[in-house]
Amino acid sequence: MKGSNLGEFEEIVLLIVGIAGEEAYGLAIMELIKEQAGRSTTIGAVHAVLSRLEDKGLLNSKLGGATKERGGRRKRIFEITAAGRRALELSRDLRVNLWEQYAIKTV
Repeated sequence: MKGSNLGEFEEIVLLIVGIAGEEAYGLAIMELIKEQAGRSTTIGAVHAVLSRLEDKGLLNSKLGGATKERGGRRKRIFEITAAGRRALELSRDLRVNLWEQYAIKTV
């Protein structure tokens, strides 16, 4: 497993995978990023991050069943690993801590 530190876009993608559940495949993730974060991205950028997160051991993937609507092609479905959940918790805790310190300094 490579490092578990998350970049900002990696964190968004990992959170979206958690939100999407069984619908966590490339195109759905890209659409949810647009809907939830208001960010346009490309399917290539999403797949690059999904691959990197899988290399880090923060995601697992499996092939879903073939469907007629996809011309018999199968979707690659992603799910967060225990290490991925831990990385998200660490990222959240760091941000909350920093925001709390910032709030104290600006009051």
